[in-house]
Amino acid sequence: MTSHVPNEARVIPLRPRAERPEARPTVSPVPPERRPPTVREPLWRDLVGDVLRRERLEQERTLKEVAETARISMPYLSEVERGRKEASSEVLAAAAGALGLGLGDLLARAQGELVRLTSRHTGAGTGRGTPGTRFDGMCLAA
Repeated sequence: MTSHVPNEARVIPLRPRAERPEARPTVSPVPPERRPPTVREPLWRDLVGDVLRRERLEQERTLKEVAETARISMPYLSEVERGRKEASSEVLAAAAGALGLGLGDLLARAQGELVRLTSRHTGAGTGRGTPGTRFDGMCLAA
C-alpha cells in the first residue's frame, strides 16, 4: 500500500512580507539630473597593463619578443596587458625589465595614469592636498 504525498516544497521567505502595503516607508526617487555622477575608478591591473602595452608598442616590439625576454608565457603577458590577470610583483618586474624599465618606473607610470584619470572625473587637482598641487610620491594601498 502506498501513500500519496503531494510533491510540494515548503517555501520560507528570507524577508517577512509587510502585513500592510502602507507599512513600507515611501522614498521618492531622486531624478537622474539631481543624482551625483558615479565615477568608477580604473582597476590597478588595467592601468599596469596599459602601461606595459604602450611601452612595448612604443619600442616596436612584439608580444613574443617581450615574453621571451621576460621568461613568461606569451598568452599570460597578453592577459596581463589586457587587464585580465592580476600579475604578481615578480611577473611585473620581469615584464618591466624586458622593456628596460624598473618595477618602480612601471608602478610610477601606472600611478600617474591613475591620478590623471581620476582627477579628470572629479575636477580636482593633479594630486593630493590642495587643488592644483602635484604629488610626486608613489601611493599604493593594500
